[in-house]
Amino acid sequence: MATEIFNERLLYPSYEIIGGKKIMAPAANPTHGSIIGRLYMFIGTYLDAKNAGYVFVDDVDVYLPQGPLFKPDLIVVLKENSSIIDWNKGIFGAPDMVVEVLSYSTRKRDITIKKDIYEANGVKEYWIVDPWSKNIDVYLLRDGKYFLDDVYALLDEYDLLSMTDADKAEVKYEIPVKILDGLSIPLKNIFKWGYQNVE
Repeated sequence: MATEIFNERLLYPSYEIIGGKKIMAPAANPTHGSIIGRLYMFIGTYLDAKNAGYVFVDDVDVYLPQGPLFKPDLIVVLKENSSIIDWNKGIFGAPDMVVEVLSYSTRKRDITIKKDIYEANGVKEYWIVDPWSKNIDVYLLRDGKYFLDDVYALLDEYDLLSMTDADKAEVKYEIPVKILDGLSIPLKNIFKWGYQNVE
């Protein structure tokens, strides 16, 4: 099955397969690209320093065990799981971590169908990045099921002004990558560009 899909992908490279149907994969806009680029930089630097695994971005095919073909926005495969990587064809198995950045055309799939499929296939950590509200929902796999670990939001000055001191003390300014012990990424760096007001 995966080999047949791979051969067809050589001719028609811009789609995913969800529920047996081909879904066109839209091109990323600059905001989307900048978010993924910065995550790639932070995670890639960590993995290289620790010799701990690999990180991939857009256009790498992931052939999940239960059949779907996805092109996640960002993929992390730890070194101990690297046998799933075919360096000429794609990833054949469940990555350790997947990130999807929401867009108008993919939002519903990312938070419903894809989340359920990543869970069923054993992806340990799933981030859903909302570039408009500048928050990230982090799901972790426990006993075969996802639970929402936390929602990390980049707050602006107006948000902070309306909060009590106790609430401000609870604000998280960094987001930990749970599968990578010791790596936390500042939210202000993830959402550094994009969707800014034009004067």
